[in-house]
Amino acid sequence: MSLPTVVVVGRPNVGKSTLFNRIIGEQAAIVENRPGVTRDRKELEAEWLGTRFLLVDTGGWLPGGTELDEKVSRQVEAAVKEADVVLFVVDASVGLTDDDQSVALWLRRIKSPVVLVANKADNDRRENDRWEFMALGMGEPVPVSALHGRRAGDLLDEVCRLLPEQEADDADDGIPLDDDGEALWKMGDTPPPRVAIVGRPNVGKSTLFNRLVGEDRSVVHDMAGTTRDAIDTLVDTPDGPIVFVDTAGMRRRSRIDDSAEYYSMVRALRAIDGADIALLVIDATEGVTSQDQRLAERVDASGCPIVVMLNKWELITDPEARVEVEAQVRRMLYFVGDAPLLKISALTGKNVHKLRPVLQEAIEQYHRRVPTRDVNKVIAEAQQRQPAGHGLRVLYALQGATDPPTFTLFVNRELPQTYMRYLERSIREAFNFGSTPIKLRVRKRSE
Repeated sequence: MSLPTVVVVGRPNVGKSTLFNRIIGEQAAIVENRPGVTRDRKELEAEWLGTRFLLVDTGGWLPGGTELDEKVSRQVEAAVKEADVVLFVVDASVGLTDDDQSVALWLRRIKSPVVLVANKADNDRRENDRWEFMALGMGEPVPVSALHGRRAGDLLDEVCRLLPEQEADDADDGIPLDDDGEALWKMGDTPPPRVAIVGRPNVGKSTLFNRLVGEDRSVVHDMAGTTRDAIDTLVDTPDGPIVFVDTAGMRRRSRIDDSAEYYSMVRALRAIDGADIALLVIDATEGVTSQDQRLAERVDASGCPIVVMLNKWELITDPEARVEVEAQVRRMLYFVGDAPLLKISALTGKNVHKLRPVLQEAIEQYHRRVPTRDVNKVIAEAQQRQPAGHGLRVLYALQGATDPPTFTLFVNRELPQTYMRYLERSIREAFNFGSTPIKLRVRKRSE
């Protein structure tokens, strides 16, 4: 990225995500008063007194724990390798621990400057307690209360002092650069399309996400619910930059008994609403479930195109079983129309390359704008083939918006829903919109 990177690290449950949210200025990361909530790297742009930088939240560094702990620790280490400044967060309310010593021992081996942050220093007494952390050999601790914002400005002043100087162009636009140092897009251009990867827990979303971005950006584990937050990654593809968003697995609300899972679901729904395209990942070995149907309905209601990804396809070897799964998808997801169906293996990468042309076609359809003259020609021909009856008719039509394509119909009287669906189908077929959702707005002549 063109912006310098600041990475927040520390043992579990010292307030890293709370500090991340304080610096960003919003509740961007899920915060719970228990260890192990954050697992993946979350990156967002931050700014302090005109200095902009990329802030990275990480999970707790805890090598030697469970297999999941080890994978989270590898994510932390990967983030630190790219850091310009590291914020080493400790808990002033607890004091120095053996795990803090282990983190300090690891951080002494890195080349980037490290700022020791004594978090939860909510009062003067807690600030004085910070001196015991001098034993870590990481310099003088900076006392902060991430929850209340106490001395957060002093910490950011120190961070900005340590950041490398930014070139004027970078400070002006902050647009990511490619491997040759060229901006991925120009100021004023349409931002890169956002592709959200959604589905039930443990269907392979994070494995597919890592495959698409080309690195292990999300923790992958066979425990359902590993991914907690929505993770964005910008990828420079041969067809231009694309933002892939890994989301948490979504279950029925009645089955959610954990607050972290609830907030994960909220962020996943927010990612769907902000996406240009959704990849609905389905476990081919289980087939389409009622929860898959509900998710598809939710994505369809958001107005973005759907690409159905039948993952773990390599595990189905019986030809008849494969035919049955495909038929089940078409039968239970009939309401998404002609949504593309890809049979893939995210683990091995088989057929994942087929997604590229499908994505480009869906993106083009989602942003397509049709000339008013052509819209009225199609509507006139549709009415000539099949009049609405009772003197009902469309007087004039135009495309009022894109993302998704939205058409406004000026009518003399309210049209029945069946005729509206007929007009929508006529527009879709005439302009080859495929599975892209189309919105029709109606205005009566008196309006």
